[in-house]
Amino acid sequence: MAREIKYYIVAADALPEIFIKVAEAKRMMQTGEVDTVGAATRLAGISRSAFYKYKDSVQPFNDMKSEHIITFYAMLKDNAGILSRVLTVFASSGANILTINQSIPTNGCAAVTISAETSEMEESLEQLMSNVAGLDDVIKFEILAG
Repeated sequence: MAREIKYYIVAADALPEIFIKVAEAKRMMQTGEVDTVGAATRLAGISRSAFYKYKDSVQPFNDMKSEHIITFYAMLKDNAGILSRVLTVFASSGANILTINQSIPTNGCAAVTISAETSEMEESLEQLMSNVAGLDDVIKFEILAG
């Protein structure tokens, strides 16, 4: 049974300092400011173990009132129809798909990025995330940027 993930928007000043430092380390790696997790964690002032513990749970939230394009990352099992089912969830939510990029499947899995315009969505972003993550053959689904 899949664990239901809930998301909250919390002001940065209300968060424990470790979450801010993990987000900073992730930013440094994404921008190419540093090349390794070790360098990022050293500059952020946290341990590598703390980074790995929280890295998948901490995502900066950009104000999406002016920008409604979100890029999602999915790791999908290489089974017929799974990408179609993911796209059906997007379509039923009212999201407008802008781009889809899929890697060649290796070891039975394929990485997929989907950019979508979300201003006309008829359901919450949290519901879209939950619906996709709950599909069989979806290994991982998260917001990459937006």
